[in-house]
Amino acid sequence: MIVVYHDVGGAHSTATAANIHINKLPMDRVATKEELLALPTFDKMKKSDMGHLIYIGDDEHKNKIYTIGRQYKPNLVIPAIKDMHSILEPNIDDLMIVDTMPTVNLLMKIGGFSSRRLHWVSFGRPIVTKGTQDAYMDIVNIVKSVKNNLKNPIKNS
Repeated sequence: MIVVYHDVGGAHSTATAANIHINKLPMDRVATKEELLALPTFDKMKKSDMGHLIYIGDDEHKNKIYTIGRQYKPNLVIPAIKDMHSILEPNIDDLMIVDTMPTVNLLMKIGGFSSRRLHWVSFGRPIVTKGTQDAYMDIVNIVKSVKNNLKNPIKNS
């Protein structure tokens, strides 16, 4: 199975969700700022990374976990991923695409924009990190739901 977590920038909620999924971040408590900042992709994505699948790792069941920053075009990017997957692997049940945008709060938007778009990293990174911590358990709930669905897949008919 391939799991792709997506949002606008691919640098915060997706990085957090994917790393929770592969057990690099805890599920039972909010990650510390040090744990978040130690992630290779947390608040480190560049404009050139947009639209590219970023491999994060395998989970405990050998599912491949990816992230993607799809800007404000999920209606273009997500179908393209599904189409390419169906060309390479006819079983669409082997792909799960998960939107983490519902967890993104105002602090994450302000901090992420300041850090990634304006390159004001010293200003924006602490803000987006705090916002991510505030949203952390919501992100955990998305990951728990994904993992539960992986255990109990609903087959398309």
